Amino acid sequence: MTKAEIVNEVAKATGVEKVTVQTVVEAFMESVKGSVEKGNPVYLRGFGSFIIKHRAQKAARNITRKTTITIPEHNIPAFKPAKSFAAAVKEK
Repeated sequence: MTKAEIVNEVAKATGVEKVTVQTVVEAFMESVKGSVEKGNPVYLRGFGSFIIKHRAQKAARNITRKTTITIPEHNIPAFKPAKSFAAAVKEK
C-alpha cells in the first residue's frame, strides 16, 4: 500500500477531503521521523513502535578482493509491531 492509497482509504472512511488527509498523513510521518532521529522511540498502542536499534561494529568479508573490512557501529530505525497486530497478521 502506498501513501496515496492510504490517503484515499482515510478520506473515504472519514469523509474528509484528500488534501487535508494528505497534510495530516505527511505531518504524522514527519513527526515520527523527527522523534526517531532525536533518539526518542514512538509508541502507538495496538499498532507498534518505531524504535532505534544499535548495531555493533563487526568484521565483514569482501569475497571478490579476499579482504576483510570493518563495518563501524551504527544505529538503524526499526518498527516493532504490537503483539495484537502481529497475531492478527499471523492468523491471516
